[in-house]
Amino acid sequence: MNKVVVGFQKLLVLFLILIIMFVSYNAASAQQKEMIVRISEIEIDSNYLEEYKAILKEESEASVRLEPGVISIFPMYQKENPTEVRILEIYASREAYESHLKTPHFQRYKTTTLKMVKLLKLVDMETMDAKTMTKIFRKMEKSKS
Repeated sequence: MNKVVVGFQKLLVLFLILIIMFVSYNAASAQQKEMIVRISEIEIDSNYLEEYKAILKEESEASVRLEPGVISIFPMYQKENPTEVRILEIYASREAYESHLKTPHFQRYKTTTLKMVKLLKLVDMETMDAKTMTKIFRKMEKSKS
């Protein structure tokens, strides 16, 4: 075969390999940047309820204030059964979530509340309308003014 044709074929193969690598990298980056939304369902031993609530309040405030990738750690409990706690957790990315798990305030929360938690279930969620979610947060901010 002609040297020019062989050279062109090698160049074409190299170009295709680069395209595949680029597409793979972008797909991996998109997955890495994908927002994580979770609801933590927690049952607390009633003997520790007030202590648990104080520790959780401190942890959630620190997470939102100190960690740019933590969009929400919003704890709440059932009115008729206050030992049933739910936390709406929203992280900007998997990296943000993994970073959150290593923070001193989360580690303190996890270790000090271990004996208080009777049941923990983490429910991963999918957003249906992420655009509206951003509007909700903006609306909340405006209502403070």
